[in-house]
Amino acid sequence: MKRVEVKLNLDAVAPLLDVIKGAADKLEPRLAIEPQVPEHDAEFADEWKRELLAAQKTDLGVMLGLFGSEFFSDGVIALDPTNSEAILRASAAIRLKLRELHLKEFEDENLEAGEIDLDELPEVQQRAFAAYVFLATLQEVIVQHLDPTVLE
Repeated sequence: MKRVEVKLNLDAVAPLLDVIKGAADKLEPRLAIEPQVPEHDAEFADEWKRELLAAQKTDLGVMLGLFGSEFFSDGVIALDPTNSEAILRASAAIRLKLRELHLKEFEDENLEAGEIDLDELPEVQQRAFAAYVFLATLQEVIVQHLDPTVLE
């Protein structure tokens, strides 16, 4: 099984984890995106939403689990096929929440290209943007190194 270990700078990543955890906590009671479900079957819609919320909670747990006590001792996270999809989904959900909470004034194109002048932002937005970029980079590492559809 392919495994990618990423060594991260603890001083740079630790403050971002507070922002990421805060966004994950705000996701806890609701989905990152409200699904479009058939309105004619309320019972089906409610059950589907419950299942999606449970899956989101599991994905967030997998991603946040990367940053446990072992991470704080060596700064290494391990990505492999058993956790990569959950991390991709959790990262996307947290990025959407960061966008909603702290970055809604910016155009998607500017956020994705990293074309934001950090010096002009308050510290809360600076950290939110840094967390947003960090999660995007984590997603890129997974797609580039663990996606079976990408040729090596």
